[in-house]
Amino acid sequence: MIDENETLSGQEAENTQGEHPNNQTMESLLESESLSVELPQVGEIRKGMIASIGASQILISVGAKSEGVVAGRELEQLTAEERAELKVGQEVSVFVLNPEDQNGNVVLSFKRAQEEMSWENVEKMITEESVIDTKIIGFNKGGLIVAVGNLRGFVPSSQISATRRAQSSGDTPEQRWQKMVGQAISVRIIEVDRERRRLILTERSTNTESRSSMKDRVISELEEGKTYTGKVTSLAEFGAFVNINGADGLVHLSELSWDRLAHPKDLLEVGQEVKVKVINIDREKKRIGLSMRALQDDPWKNRVEKFSVGQLVEGMITRLTKFGAFARLEGDIEGLIHISELSENRVEHPKEVLREGETKTLRVIRIDGEQHRIGLSLRKVDSAAFADKDFKMLTQEFGGQDEEIVDNPVIPADPEIPSVSDSEEEKKAE
Repeated sequence: MIDENETLSGQEAENTQGEHPNNQTMESLLESESLSVELPQVGEIRKGMIASIGASQILISVGAKSEGVVAGRELEQLTAEERAELKVGQEVSVFVLNPEDQNGNVVLSFKRAQEEMSWENVEKMITEESVIDTKIIGFNKGGLIVAVGNLRGFVPSSQISATRRAQSSGDTPEQRWQKMVGQAISVRIIEVDRERRRLILTERSTNTESRSSMKDRVISELEEGKTYTGKVTSLAEFGAFVNINGADGLVHLSELSWDRLAHPKDLLEVGQEVKVKVINIDREKKRIGLSMRALQDDPWKNRVEKFSVGQLVEGMITRLTKFGAFARLEGDIEGLIHISELSENRVEHPKEVLREGETKTLRVIRIDGEQHRIGLSLRKVDSAAFADKDFKMLTQEFGGQDEEIVDNPVIPADPEIPSVSDSEEEKKAE
């Protein structure tokens, strides 16, 4: 006979077992849905759909858990014409100012998105040497201000065409430039500094076709490996453009100098005459690769001459990373201690063995002159494999007197330990 309580317990257990998979499935779905949402990041530009337009805010769906909002000062920056063009359901680009404010909203900006995309566009234009047809929108004492997308570019008076300068007269900027506001102008970008919000332009009197044909001619005459004299025509964060015989070539930031540079302006200025070496010619894409560094002596090779594989050196730990540690050696040369070279025991992270700023004795295990890399080891400092090397280095330090060092080591006298004669004198005194 089956007990009624046992039957009820069995039913409850069955119900519980039946509910558990469903609950687990629901939790899994919620978790996977949460993981599939890519949360916005500060500074990110996203595509979104306008959900609603109100008097005090505009809501935009950007694929986050909550809708983004354009409100307050960001909304006030929009002109009446710009607001009139916005429609519900329209796809727009927005800049993420804050992934989550105190109300849980994603704070967005139309203007910043337009501005960032404009900077990306002008960086592309300077690479392609594009000629921009635009108009003059203002001036200052130094030259003209023109519109380049949503940005304002500056044309210094030295970069204004001779024809336009001939039309200017007067002692004040107003007298010289005011009448030119609103006029069409063709310009080319010569300097882009996004961080300083600096966009410098030059007015071009030649058309695109004549410049293109000139570049074709110059490319056909240039030879890789040869040195030419050119003039700096424009600067960008990634390098400098140098004109050789009528065609511009790029000196990448890494090819300007053996020293590390933050920006080409730290070394060059527009109009400066420089010597460059042609290191690459892409005739199909009409690109000329140039180098100033190739004409300079490599200081790294001179500094590394004092080191040899197997040598013991003193190095200050400068950086710790997942894969190892960097150490600065004599001559301001930096070497890498790979994580496998830190200890005979397994090391999960270099911080278990080293600290930034401390000085360690290290072993040079590899020198790569082409890649400018030195491999170092901490675990091989006391390696028997380098015993002969260490012995030779030691004897060299003592002038090569290896037998004297081994057989007759010089032990300095300790002033606190009495000599034999001193002990004898003490006994006589007693």
